[in-house]
Amino acid sequence: MKRSERACIAGAYEHPTRHAPDKSVAQLHAEVARGALQDAGLDARDVDGYFCAGDAPGLGPLSMVDYLGLKPRWFESTDVGGSSYLVHVRHAAQAIESGRCNVALVTLAGRPRSEGSSGTQARAYNLLAPEAPFESPFGIVPINSYAMAAQRHMHQYGTTAEQLAWIKVTASHHAQHNPRAMLRDVVSVEDVLASPLIADPLHRMECCVVSDGGGAVIVARPEVARSLKRPVVRLVGAGEAIGYPDSAAMDITTSAARESGAMAFAEAGVTPGDIRYASIYDSFTITVLIQLEDLGFCAKGQGGRFVEDGNLIAGQGRLAINTDGGGLCNNHPANRGGMTKIIEAVRQLRGEADPAVQIKDCSLAIAQGTGGMLGSRHGSATLILERA
Repeated sequence: MKRSERACIAGAYEHPTRHAPDKSVAQLHAEVARGALQDAGLDARDVDGYFCAGDAPGLGPLSMVDYLGLKPRWFESTDVGGSSYLVHVRHAAQAIESGRCNVALVTLAGRPRSEGSSGTQARAYNLLAPEAPFESPFGIVPINSYAMAAQRHMHQYGTTAEQLAWIKVTASHHAQHNPRAMLRDVVSVEDVLASPLIADPLHRMECCVVSDGGGAVIVARPEVARSLKRPVVRLVGAGEAIGYPDSAAMDITTSAARESGAMAFAEAGVTPGDIRYASIYDSFTITVLIQLEDLGFCAKGQGGRFVEDGNLIAGQGRLAINTDGGGLCNNHPANRGGMTKIIEAVRQLRGEADPAVQIKDCSLAIAQGTGGMLGSRHGSATLILERA
């Protein structure tokens, strides 16, 4: 089936650092921008669209456009946490389709490791937010919010701690082949369960790493992408959604990936069974399990069985995920992992992933991101990408 060409990802770059005490956040943004442009074979003069989120310093695009030396006709600073960058790719494609720009740059960068700011220490939302007076007295932070989702999933569907641990085991099997991954040691289910319990039922090994660094992608008009000397990766489907808008009726075992994924699959005209590789946001192990269910890779409540026994390990199971080691082992720059999900999907489609984890004949991939907290309000964005 020939799918419509909305826009293409023409360049992608992941910063090699995981610790940058000697660099500013703006400098990291500039370095990933340069890397993505070089990967595409373009330069800053070709960029006429710019997208960034809350990790960008100063006044977001107003500050960064000046710092990067860009002259965009279109810019945007939508911020929905870790899913922002997948939303940006979708919005960049819409801007390209409507003639507002031809080449869009999307950047992410941060220094939480150098600054000593982790998701378990910092508040997950602005204390001026309307919900803050009702939630902040209870000390809600990401780890205990996701732990509530895990507890409920276990209670409702019989999911076990061992099944959740397999998600970390999978990440470690992939990370061993990534020389830049923060955690490269292969671990077992027993190792995961023996690590300290941080928020019942989540153990330390079930939490993503805290890293400096960043990444960037170039979204281009199809004609521009085809003129470059790089494999063409097309955006064929996308969706975005906000989870739990009615907090009184929330189901914390279900995420907004159910809506964003349905939009993306419908637009692309494909099903989960067609996907050859999946980049799934992995802030915690439960994040992966719930999103896999909601995207339709298995029925609701069957995620535990789907992920156990190595079923997500490249070359071993039904569906390979996060072949760079993901947020659980590789990196989680700026405490926002959505950008790296796009980048590894692009690598797989280009055939540029590490040979040990490269999916044979990878022609169709999904990148999935969440932002906010699954135990509270959150955003979700889904991209379906195809090798041209």
